[in-house]
Amino acid sequence: MTTRWMNVLRRRCAGLLIALGLAIGAPLALAPAHAEYGDVVMNNYSDSAGMRPVVFPHWFHRIRYRCKVCHADLGFKFKAGGNEINMLKVIDGQFCGACHNGDVAWSIENCNMCHSAKPGTPTQVHESTTQALVIRTPAAAAASAPAKK
Repeated sequence: MTTRWMNVLRRRCAGLLIALGLAIGAPLALAPAHAEYGDVVMNNYSDSAGMRPVVFPHWFHRIRYRCKVCHADLGFKFKAGGNEINMLKVIDGQFCGACHNGDVAWSIENCNMCHSAKPGTPTQVHESTTQALVIRTPAAAAASAPAKK
């Protein structure tokens, strides 16, 4: 086959795969979310280096990989801010750099892809779905409400 026809075939297959994904994914999107973790903001060194803090989309990685891939194989601790991650280590292929090397996933040349949090945002798990989806009873809501003066 010529290159032109191969490109036409790729585009048609891509379109079919997108349509199939939408047909299957749309009903799933209406189901309640079951992801356990939101984003992790990492700011152990960013502010002091004049960079915006890193926002790590934990949920996005978790739906693609098992916990052990990062937490056992790559050495990430189970605590926001628990690792001494810096750009030298990432460039050296440690932590995020093990995958974000241009082969497995996009590489690190575009700083704003990761360094996207507002300056001064502390290291934390941010907007975890387990926090956002807590069922609040009227009694629990009253107990956590600020006291009236």
